[in-house]
Amino acid sequence: MNRWLLVFLLALTGLRLFLGGRMELSPDETYYYQWSQRLDWAYYSKGPGVALAIRAGTALLGPTEMGVRFLSPFLALGTSLWIFGLARRIYGESVAIWAVLLMNATPIFNAGAIVMTIDALSIFFWAAALWAIWLALERAPKFSGYWPLAGFFMGLGFLAKYTNALELFSVALVLGLTAQYRREFARPGFWVMLGVFALAVIPPVLWNANHDWITVEHLRSRGGLNSGPQFHPTELLGFIGLHFGVYSPLIFAGMLWALWRGCREGWSDFRCKFLALFALPLLVMYCVLSLKKCGEANWTAPAFVSLGILTVAFWHEWAQRSGKARKFAAAALGLGLVVSLLLVDTDSVRRLGIHWPYKYDPSGRLRGWETVAIAMNDLRHKMEQETGKPLFLIANKYQTASSLSFYLPEKRVDGPGHPPVYIPESQAIENQYSFWGRYDELTEPPEIARAMLPKVEDPAKREALTTALKDFDAPIPSKQDQEKLAERRRGLIRAMLAIDPTLPMEEYSSEDWGISLFQGRDALFVTDRSERAPSAIQKGFEKVELVATLQEERRGMPLRLIWVFACHNYHSLPL
Repeated sequence: MNRWLLVFLLALTGLRLFLGGRMELSPDETYYYQWSQRLDWAYYSKGPGVALAIRAGTALLGPTEMGVRFLSPFLALGTSLWIFGLARRIYGESVAIWAVLLMNATPIFNAGAIVMTIDALSIFFWAAALWAIWLALERAPKFSGYWPLAGFFMGLGFLAKYTNALELFSVALVLGLTAQYRREFARPGFWVMLGVFALAVIPPVLWNANHDWITVEHLRSRGGLNSGPQFHPTELLGFIGLHFGVYSPLIFAGMLWALWRGCREGWSDFRCKFLALFALPLLVMYCVLSLKKCGEANWTAPAFVSLGILTVAFWHEWAQRSGKARKFAAAALGLGLVVSLLLVDTDSVRRLGIHWPYKYDPSGRLRGWETVAIAMNDLRHKMEQETGKPLFLIANKYQTASSLSFYLPEKRVDGPGHPPVYIPESQAIENQYSFWGRYDELTEPPEIARAMLPKVEDPAKREALTTALKDFDAPIPSKQDQEKLAERRRGLIRAMLAIDPTLPMEEYSSEDWGISLFQGRDALFVTDRSERAPSAIQKGFEKVELVATLQEERRGMPLRLIWVFACHNYHSLPL
């Protein structure tokens, strides 16, 4: 590999690590951090990839911004190396160098190389699989280890972002549309790759089978597939317009031209066909979906791995013959770098005297959460001192709840698996918070007792609770002996109440075994949406009142407005 390019990439990686440690986390990052604290086979909307990556980073560097983002710059470095290796294999070293420079001049790639989201993992494994597939085809018709390696990389990419599975479709298109490789369908390579990939599908399938296939329903809703066909060209135009913004206008314009030319020349040049077919399916799918509702620009990000190489190949060839092409390419790279720098430090625009409200600034989502969390922590302490009652926290949405949970100086957890900040109770499952401990859930007394036991200091009370738990867990000779079971229940409840008389339970109160640990408790509800609390909060508490408004400013402009409500005497929503 070119020595100076490697030095450049290592220096860039160091800079990204430095910047990542100096910027607050975005709400999505804090949400994924909450995932990493509760590892599972899959989650509401995605596989376990991002949670495992953040868990690894925080295990090394602690629960800090640097810990959460630690792997992201290295994933960007790895993606650059995969692109270099593939481009050099296809077009030579000069194109490979410029392909890496183009990718690292693209604003959306630079942003993704600092923050830790699913895209960093998705693009890394997409590029790795692309490289392995090319090497497997170079060795065809002989079987090579690059086939299972490609399946391995695709599987890991799938565990980060489910759309990485579309890379399999691109492989099938390349083989099916190329006479030279069509017989690969009758050879073991393709099927071994598919089999290795299938292993990665098992964890999300098992998780979804136990959670009513909620991810399938979420993806249908996210893609607008749960309603009838609609046709909104302006939504598609908005989707394309987003790409001009996050990829930089000239870079994206050059990519569109390269894609058109690659499709035209792909029939005679396998290199063009290969690269175009690993971009087209993803782009076409999201453009079709955007005819219904505008999508997010990062959804198509993996497609620009091969499209970036194709773009450089065409422009490199043209620039050797045309001064205008060289000027356009230089301007595109220069503008991309400028936009990337502005994206990292948007306040530089304001330092020039340009009025840019934070509500229109994407980086505004990464600012001010620590200040809000500290203010909420202080407000909670003040109100608890005034009332003498502990308060739990609820936020209006998972983004707010996750950001507060990460930055709260005092993170209180009311039970095993509970988050420090809840979202409003609801029968609908809308995000991962629905699967964690909730303030509206009923908890069985044995579970509460086991959680209490290690904290009991009085030896006699600890012994009484231990004995009650053993009695309760002991088998009953006859399944019909309901009185014996009821007596064991009462004995356990008596032992628990002797330790904590404030528990919302009575020995003979009800046949119901589950109890609400939050019954009668007070809370603070935090929202950045409206100066009125939603109905789920209004109906779930006896009294709700606005107690504070937190107006956060930056450079003399409003950054975030937070409303805080005191919620008294929780009694759960009526059925």
